[in-house]
Amino acid sequence: MADSVVLEQRGGILVITINRPEARNALDREASLRIAAAADRLDADDELRVGVLTGAGGAFCSGMDLKAWMTGETPNIEGRGFGGVTVTPPRKPLIAAVEGWALAGGFELMLACDMVVAAENSRFGVPEVKRALVAGGGAAMLLPRRIPQAIAMEFLLTGEPVTARRAAELGLVNRITPEGEALAGALELAAAVAANGPMAVAVTKEIAVVQTDWTLEDGWRNNAELCAPVFASADAKEGAAAFAARRTPVWQGR
Repeated sequence: MADSVVLEQRGGILVITINRPEARNALDREASLRIAAAADRLDADDELRVGVLTGAGGAFCSGMDLKAWMTGETPNIEGRGFGGVTVTPPRKPLIAAVEGWALAGGFELMLACDMVVAAENSRFGVPEVKRALVAGGGAAMLLPRRIPQAIAMEFLLTGEPVTARRAAELGLVNRITPEGEALAGALELAAAVAANGPMAVAVTKEIAVVQTDWTLEDGWRNNAELCAPVFASADAKEGAAAFAARRTPVWQGR
């Protein structure tokens, strides 16, 4: 049988493909564990700068595999959430490349990503209430922080999907591509991120993600503590030298 998750390294980019097209890439336990392992590899490998999460067969992810769930299997990993990334996303940037449906847990996987590139035929939604379930993988908690409360309530309480265009209008999608080109668009965006200083990218993401929990006073102190090692790094000196010499910098990641 084919692997439920396929990994491909393209330079400094790790492409993570959910490979269960027969189930519209719904996640069972095995697939979740494989995504979690891929996220760990992304963070552990110094050669990797950015991850791209996508799905095979024209769909991103339709959520939890209900057939597996009915047998007592869960795709939620303790301490890490759905797919191993909704509670604890990787430290390095993760970009979603969405074709077709991103539903339920698949929508929550998308929310766990830092940026989203979506094909114009893609659809987004959290239909859990239609099955007497709760969007407990993060959407009910995180969506009202990302978009206006009333719009989030419409998503969550009607369960109706929206188009890629509507998702982009709401700020959930960064770029829209023609059908079949979401991965190419995500790789282009990933390459732009991967070209930058890896320490600076990781710390910038960390600050941007956790700052919502800081008071203003704590924020300035925490911000300074996180930035200090970056400004003192070899990469910071290389960035300045490369700028002065009008050449491409060579990052060391330290």
